[in-house]
Amino acid sequence: MSKVLVVEDSVTQREMISNLLKNSGLTVAVAGDGVEALARLQNTIPDVVVLDIVMPRMNGYEVCRRIKSDAKTKNIPVVMCSSKGEEFDRYWGLKQGADAYIAKPFQPTELVGTVKQLLRG
Repeated sequence: MSKVLVVEDSVTQREMISNLLKNSGLTVAVAGDGVEALARLQNTIPDVVVLDIVMPRMNGYEVCRRIKSDAKTKNIPVVMCSSKGEEFDRYWGLKQGADAYIAKPFQPTELVGTVKQLLRG
């Protein structure tokens, strides 16, 4: 079964995203911010990371850059999922190495579909 790491500082959003992914048959691990996410990646490698941008301690852009610059994690697809929905935010997210960018609020099918597409990738 495929494993997704959801990195989101909002408990409500984290639970909603986790439940959506679990209900579609995926195994989900969570992290409350970027520092915690990078610590988790030292021990376990997920198949996909769903990453918020605006978080305390370390933002999603920095987390994405670190994931993509580490030989051990560089091939993990990253979906940025953020309330920053402007075209520039999408451009900047993809420029940091994200494989997909979803603006909040999103349709559940958009998130699940994007994650599953990257898993097939």
